[in-house]
Amino acid sequence: MSNANATERDYPTVDYDAHARTCPPDAFWAQVKRTVHGKPVPDEQIDLIVEEIKQQLSLTPADVVLDLACGNGALSHRLVEGCAALVGVDLSPYLIEIANQHFAQAPRVSFFADGAAQYLRAEATPERFTKVLCYGSFAYFSDEDARATLALLNTRFVNVESVFIGNLPDRARAAAFYAPREPLPGELDDHQAQIGLWRTREAFADMAAAAGWEASFSTMPGGFFSVHYRYDVLLRRRGATANGAAGKAR
Repeated sequence: MSNANATERDYPTVDYDAHARTCPPDAFWAQVKRTVHGKPVPDEQIDLIVEEIKQQLSLTPADVVLDLACGNGALSHRLVEGCAALVGVDLSPYLIEIANQHFAQAPRVSFFADGAAQYLRAEATPERFTKVLCYGSFAYFSDEDARATLALLNTRFVNVESVFIGNLPDRARAAAFYAPREPLPGELDDHQAQIGLWRTREAFADMAAAAGWEASFSTMPGGFFSVHYRYDVLLRRRGATANGAAGKAR
């Protein structure tokens, strides 16, 4: 998640590391702003997220999962029973401290403080990973980091079959979030803004294709708290055959 220091802007910005330090140490969903009107989303909503991730990635007990921008590991923790191992990476040192304190299970589950692209460049054994997740955080990557992340996953992480990027803000539906006000100049294009960088599905597909991925889009069920302005995307290597129902748009 972004650890940006807000500069002079007329719209709200976010610093997840600073925000997390204002929350109680066990307020896991509040720390990562998985909230509605400041209150943590109910467990039923978290269950929907977990089931969607498992289905989209077709997780198996043999999978080694990389969770990029994993925050405090609370969501990662819900996935570890369904895979062989998991590594979580986040830019916030404080959130990784929380993750290691509450959710690490060495050597099977580990967490590291690093930026996504930086970690992908430095990982010594990228071939061990089979699935990649980035949920609710990709919009906080700069455009440069977003493109580098997708390219590095394709070129270095050669055994990764699929990448699930969830909860992306849909530029075509920005009005549904911002009403009754209008987004301010530059707000939708700023990865440090409150919701991060907004892209249309077409723009995301083009960015993914440039890095060698084919994108399949979906949305959460109608009762999901942010379904009215967000989408999910499953990436597969160009030319790969999708198995089962995962990745089919709803």
